[in-house]
Amino acid sequence: MGRPTIHDVAKRAGVSKSLVSLVMQESPYVSDERRAAVLEAVEELNYRPNAMARGLVQQRSHVLGVMLSNLHNPFFADVVTGIEASALERGYRAFFNTGVRVREREAIALETLLQLQADGLILAGTLLDMKTITKAAKAVPIVLISRATRSKHVDSVACDERLGAKIAVDHLISLGHTRIAHIDGGLGAGAKRRRRGFEVAMAAHGLDPVVTAGSYTEKGGAGGVRELLATDQHPTAIFAPNDLAALGCLQALADADRSVPDDVSLMGYDNAWLAGLRHISLTTIDQPRNELGTMAVELLMERLEDGRKDSRHIVLEPSLVVRTTTAPPAKGL
Repeated sequence: MGRPTIHDVAKRAGVSKSLVSLVMQESPYVSDERRAAVLEAVEELNYRPNAMARGLVQQRSHVLGVMLSNLHNPFFADVVTGIEASALERGYRAFFNTGVRVREREAIALETLLQLQADGLILAGTLLDMKTITKAAKAVPIVLISRATRSKHVDSVACDERLGAKIAVDHLISLGHTRIAHIDGGLGAGAKRRRRGFEVAMAAHGLDPVVTAGSYTEKGGAGGVRELLATDQHPTAIFAPNDLAALGCLQALADADRSVPDDVSLMGYDNAWLAGLRHISLTTIDQPRNELGTMAVELLMERLEDGRKDSRHIVLEPSLVVRTTTAPPAKGL
């Protein structure tokens, strides 16, 4: 037996197909008796309505498309939680995909979400250029997460990356560190702002900023540490671009027989769930991850349900979370 159709449900319930459609749309204009008959037939046949066909009729799919930059980065887990909970609360479902941190793959992922007729899109940590994003925004509302922009065509919700970097530097200096290095986040969303915030904060304290190449990955963090170990001037503290990179730093430092925080202090960024694990206990900068996801959905709802036309750009404040990977300086690397 093939997949049951709306015709099968109507025949079993003894009603018209249009009445079945009304029940599926939760219309109040159906009697309790007929509604019960349709729902009983739906249950017996294990019928699932065609969401795409229903969307064509209603001119609304009630689906939000969400593209995540990197499924391996635990930062996005809490962002997803905020998106999904807020979407369900507003009667929408969220469909997730990823571009695996490659622009070409992100372009394909974006096109997939557009073809699925999502009512609105959330791009979290995207590497796509604004020209591509603006073109897509002509079709559906788009919200960027963790990517600051002043675009008139899309909305955004991000954390103040420069402030977060300043908080990190101020914390390390308060412990007595003066030789502080930052591992750059490469092309990662917000990485340039974190780097600039680090440089400005160091300069404000009369210190020379040391920056080495890296990325928002464990490999990027480990590579940054190895580059620092190869220099003559070893820092007493390292500010990693995010928590995932900080894990790579921890591993590379352990491989080099360097202890954290006895030999070198280490700071992350994001306060992802793994940062709080007892055996990691990473001092880090907290981004309100759940709120980023919730606010992104709210911005979409303002356009989809309330008809807002002008763009909105929300910037949230980060905060310091002190754990055990930072301490007063010792002998350095």
